[in-house]
Amino acid sequence: MRKNVETTLPGGDSTPVEWATMGGNTLYTASIPIRPDGSIDDGDIESQTRLTMENLKSILASAGGTMDDVTQVQVYLTSKEYFSGMNEVYRTFFNQPYPNRATVIADLMVPGAKIEIVVHAYIEKK
Repeated sequence: MRKNVETTLPGGDSTPVEWATMGGNTLYTASIPIRPDGSIDDGDIESQTRLTMENLKSILASAGGTMDDVTQVQVYLTSKEYFSGMNEVYRTFFNQPYPNRATVIADLMVPGAKIEIVVHAYIEKK
């Protein structure tokens, strides 16, 4: 059964989505460069990646996990030009061995967002 994970991210009352859900020990989540006030970071790809990764780190903590629990990542960028900058920031959030990852170029739904990241993590129940 799917369970919602309460997070500190601003709510999206008008959209039929949750920031994170658990199915058994598996966390399913996605984040964008959203600030606590609900606005989108309009900075460069490094800034947007850092905020998105910090949001994911916070979500993982809310679910009782850490970045070391992440098993798979899907990164969506709006341009190939952003790959290098994203990668430089991304690598600072994980220890080796790194999670499995795919990177896709896509037209994102949130105006101003250059990045969206989907994460799956296995979190052991304590």
